[in-house]
Amino acid sequence: MQWDLGLQGLGVLAAMSLGFGVIAQVFFGRTTTRWLLAIVSTVHFLGGLFISEVWFGWATEEDLQPNIDGLSFDEVLLIGLVPVVAAVLVSMYVAQRGRRVTSVSGRDGGELSTMSREPTFLEHDRRETIAKK
Repeated sequence: MQWDLGLQGLGVLAAMSLGFGVIAQVFFGRTTTRWLLAIVSTVHFLGGLFISEVWFGWATEEDLQPNIDGLSFDEVLLIGLVPVVAAVLVSMYVAQRGRRVTSVSGRDGGELSTMSREPTFLEHDRRETIAKK
């Protein structure tokens, strides 16, 4: 396999990836992780490389227009949204699930505690000490 993606194509792909990462962080940043920009940018960049060089690597410049220094621009732009949307949805699911497992309760001193298990002897003793203060 011969990679024909040049520096200008890599630059355009990196700029598109960062753009999608910033957009995702602005719109979904509060409902997901603060690492969403890095996650979405990386997913789009790797997905764009795969789409341009593996999936549509057989095509010539005449077959795919516009072709920016070996980058199949339209294909990366349109098909590249699929892994980006999947990454946002997965990060939202993981963040929501993490919030459901832990809760902040006033009776245990405002500390994070898991709702799925009973407190240990030391945790129970510590809660009683905090409650007496």
